Amino acid sequence: MFQPVSLFIGLRYSRSKSRTAFISFITFFSIVGIVLGVASLITVVSVMDGLEGEQKRRILGLVPHVVVEEKALKNKQAPLPQWQALREQLLLHPKVKQVTPLLESEALIQANSGQLGFVLIQGIMPEYEQHNIVNNSMVQGSLDNLSTQRFSVVVGRSLARKLNVDLGDKVRITLPNKTVFTPMGRIPVQRTFTIAGVFSIGSEVDETLIYIHSQDGAKLHRQRGDGVEKLRLYLEDAFSAEEVVQQLDVDQSQYTYTTWNESQGALFSAVRMEKNMMWLMLSLIIAVAAFNIVSALVMVVIEKQGEISILQTLGLDRFGIVKIFITQGLVNGFWGVTLGTVVGSLLTLNLNSIFSLIGVSLLGAGQTLPVELSTNNVLSIVLSALAMSFVATLYPAYQASLNQPAEVLRNE
Repeated sequence: MFQPVSLFIGLRYSRSKSRTAFISFITFFSIVGIVLGVASLITVVSVMDGLEGEQKRRILGLVPHVVVEEKALKNKQAPLPQWQALREQLLLHPKVKQVTPLLESEALIQANSGQLGFVLIQGIMPEYEQHNIVNNSMVQGSLDNLSTQRFSVVVGRSLARKLNVDLGDKVRITLPNKTVFTPMGRIPVQRTFTIAGVFSIGSEVDETLIYIHSQDGAKLHRQRGDGVEKLRLYLEDAFSAEEVVQQLDVDQSQYTYTTWNESQGALFSAVRMEKNMMWLMLSLIIAVAAFNIVSALVMVVIEKQGEISILQTLGLDRFGIVKIFITQGLVNGFWGVTLGTVVGSLLTLNLNSIFSLIGVSLLGAGQTLPVELSTNNVLSIVLSALAMSFVATLYPAYQASLNQPAEVLRNE
């Protein structure tokens, strides 16, 4: 089969066994370095993507992507008028997946044993929360029990353990910021609730978030009606929240919109920065290994000066010489990238099995490390590593093209 002469000679040089031991040693370890760098980068980025995806699922599954409140009622804990019509209007936007009514306030929760905890109450209507991640994370009871049992509450498993309570036990919920007058003076509003369900999401919200029915919440807050103070929007893509807010066909002067970026944006920015830093550090490993190709090719150029001179006298131009050594360097880079991709992909797909085999649990007993192997990330890593290998060949190849046949062959 026909091959360009530069490609043919470059491939022959890359397979040559007549090189000095030192050149072979440097070439071998440059390939090994690329293998380790590519495999490490694929594995670490896949784990970081998995952790970020799990964080999105757990946090953005609970945190409203957008909260809609009436400006005149914001921070007043007053019912939102005609919220049903507003909900239907918000659902018309194609990127809005769900709109649910909400009552929210801070409270203290106390068990009969005297254990106390500070929590965030969310008053909901269970019929609108079937998509909620909590509904799919119930370990005892159900969110629907909030509709059938008056003054019932659903708590996280961590909070239940902290308070030492179980299904059917009584707890006292106190609103420290809302008081009433009694014959004994002004005291905080409080009421006894029954544990109707326990959920477990596996994050810090298990200890800080509780659910009650919004109508029970209205009675607790001494309000009339169903207690709905705001609407929360869940979008097809949480990261398009700002864009969706601008597109909503709702009176922007009457309502205020709060996106998840204001409460959780700093956390996701920190995770993204950490991921980018991991990319940078591991890419430097690949870069160092790739630029070992420079050392190997420079020595090959010195060793092959006679052959280069002969090729030049036979009519091969400078660009042809450049292509020979670019080919040789890219072959080394290609083998390193290919082996690194295979090793990294296999390691990523079997990471939890390997940890289980050696008895290591990074997230605690019974929890597996979330891993997300992305084809786009693998492709980016492969192309970046090949680009580094290509750049590493340019200087030696250019030096080879400057070879002066008359000077070299004079002493041959």
